[in-house]
Amino acid sequence: MPHDVSLIATIAMGFGLAMVFGFLANTLRMPPLVGYLLAGILIGPATPGFVADVGLAGQLAEIGVMLLMFGVGLHFSLADLMAVKRIAVPGAIVQIGAATAMGMGLALWWGWSLGGALVFGLSLSVASTVVLLRALEAKGLLKSVNGQIAVGWLVVEDLVMVLVLVLLPAVAGLLGGATSSGGGSSSDLLGTIGLTLGKVGAFIALMLLVGRRLLPKLLWWVARTGSRELFTLAVVAVAVGVAFGAAKLFDVSFALGAFFAGMMMRESEFAHRAADESLPLRDAFAVLFFVSVGMLFDPAVILAEPLKLLAVVAIILVGKTLAAVALVLLFRYPLNTALTVGASLAQIGEFSFILAGLGVALKLLPTEGQSLILAGALISIALNAALFAAVDPLRRWVLARSSLARKLELRDDPLAELPQSTDPSLLAGHVVLVGHGRVGRRIAAELQQHGLHFVVAEQNREAVETLRAKGISAVSGDAQTPEVLVQAHVARAAMLVVAIPDSVNARQMVEIARTLNPGIQVVLRTHNEEEAALLRQECQGEVFLDEHELARGMSAHILGRMRGTP
Repeated sequence: MPHDVSLIATIAMGFGLAMVFGFLANTLRMPPLVGYLLAGILIGPATPGFVADVGLAGQLAEIGVMLLMFGVGLHFSLADLMAVKRIAVPGAIVQIGAATAMGMGLALWWGWSLGGALVFGLSLSVASTVVLLRALEAKGLLKSVNGQIAVGWLVVEDLVMVLVLVLLPAVAGLLGGATSSGGGSSSDLLGTIGLTLGKVGAFIALMLLVGRRLLPKLLWWVARTGSRELFTLAVVAVAVGVAFGAAKLFDVSFALGAFFAGMMMRESEFAHRAADESLPLRDAFAVLFFVSVGMLFDPAVILAEPLKLLAVVAIILVGKTLAAVALVLLFRYPLNTALTVGASLAQIGEFSFILAGLGVALKLLPTEGQSLILAGALISIALNAALFAAVDPLRRWVLARSSLARKLELRDDPLAELPQSTDPSLLAGHVVLVGHGRVGRRIAAELQQHGLHFVVAEQNREAVETLRAKGISAVSGDAQTPEVLVQAHVARAAMLVVAIPDSVNARQMVEIARTLNPGIQVVLRTHNEEEAALLRQECQGEVFLDEHELARGMSAHILGRMRGTP
């Protein structure tokens, strides 16, 4: 053809092979992301056959990063993070420090520079948001307490990595890499860091003062036109435009600019629609991002440095997991929560790729390090689904064989039992309410309004502390274990109300409660009609479906109003 079609060829081959290998990965019960990375390896310069344009692929990957971070910003909820802040914030920071120290120690032992070791360690410390969210959704854990802790933990990790991406170019000279300022003295470096932080602060202030008001209004104006195309265009234009403007005007990374654009857009009443409308484009460019990352991988590192790769995988799968499990147990959360969070963090992904690429560009990280990070990501992502599937069997196996694990489950926890000052008269004929989330809070409010006594069983320790501060009886722990229900005095309760939509655990809770109190009444919640029928048959209790009850309540309100009108 008379004109250059390298862009079309790169997109066509990238999408085509990504679809094929993504389908094969999904068939093998692995995340499709593994297939996308393999597709990139096949069209990269390190393998024979068709070689895509690495430069063009890199620019397409930048758009993918913008849209990925825009999506993270759209779903970033400060309220959700605050609900688990006491474990997510210190846990994430300590875990990043532990994983970074392990990675740095390994790299320094190999003879790498301090800067290369730091970038390498940081790249191994942060998990993939994409992989985590998809794994939690597949297991139905996204809205659970364990899922909230894992997501909050990862949000903190993402925020730390965004800060690292902002500061790394400024301190590259101090660490022995390339620096855009050209200064080498300490005063020059401090000045560069100060200028960088000042620009970031100015950008954040502009977004909070202007963007927070302007961007939601822009969405509202476009939505009024009724044009779906214009609405989608506005969302994409804001994501890419703010990211580009932030990079050009404030020297802020594309990732940070797009993240704040998504955060400000979340203030709009059309935020959910913006997320839905931009999702196909986000997914498409995210695929190209992972394909472009795969193109940078040299498979020869697997044969050339198998021991180094094994050490990297060990840090990701074992070191990070053990650190996370120990931290969660230290915060007195159940073993199940510790294992779930540990499995969630036993992989690395998009931020690791971005950080490794920046490290190579700044001449801090050797290309061998980037290949080891990519190989470690491929292996850890491929094994992550298996780790999640092993959480429950591993918990049962450990509890059956380890006296230490059983002691951890039964350890002296002030929140795991009611205070001695609790009035005994309130612990007979009461309601045991399992879960204090969106539905549980409303039930608790109704019970309080009608003067009915109840005890809340909740896994989120911070929620239990808040309830006790308000004078509400609450115990911390997993209500599918007999100890928690015993502490909630289920043996003397009139009713067990399970306000979490978890049919498997709900059946176990009912079985324990009926063993301790054969005459107890049971009220359960579920999302699924088939599960509702099964629960009614097995548990002999009242089962409510969220959608049906919402429709029933709205219908009752409408009929009441209509009948009251002349």
